[in-house]
Amino acid sequence: MDYQASLDRALDEVPDLGGSDERLSVPDAQAQKDGAFTRLTNLSAIADALSRDPEHLHSAIQRELGTAGQYSDGRARYNGSFSGQDFDAAVTSYIAEYVTCSECGLPDTRLVMEDRNQMLRCEACGAFRPVAKRKRASQRSSGPEVEEGKTYEVKITGTGRKGDGVAEKGKYTIFVPGAQKGDVVNIYIENVSGTLAFARLA
Repeated sequence: MDYQASLDRALDEVPDLGGSDERLSVPDAQAQKDGAFTRLTNLSAIADALSRDPEHLHSAIQRELGTAGQYSDGRARYNGSFSGQDFDAAVTSYIAEYVTCSECGLPDTRLVMEDRNQMLRCEACGAFRPVAKRKRASQRSSGPEVEEGKTYEVKITGTGRKGDGVAEKGKYTIFVPGAQKGDVVNIYIENVSGTLAFARLA
């Protein structure tokens, strides 16, 4: 085997470190209203696409939406009224925290436990880090950092799965259509759902 053929073969074995999660093909959340509850009928399919345990994803969604719920047979039910957009945003936050590698940006990771700590190991670049812990309620200010109908100046620190700009303010993750990572913008909060907020450029 000549040098060029050996080089080509070696390059084929090297993982793509392009820093993108485009290889993730996550189905849109399917929300179904059920009286005082909302069902997420395809939670199991979403968890499969992320290679994560559906009950773990369900628990994270409850936390993001600030509600309680139940999971059974691939379906989840949550107390309150939520839209598919609410669930999609919660899944985006889950991906950032529990799926995407902070070093190479790829989704080729798995969750492992080490000394009772949840760790994220990247199979692509070898990075190994603890899962980012959220601040506890006791560490937060008594008043809400984000309220519906108010305007704030925020810095866009990321991009959501559907291309929306993403900002963080206190415990809230804010989705801003039309904003780009790195922008500092004024936003108007249209809706708050648990720890997720949806805004427009002001």
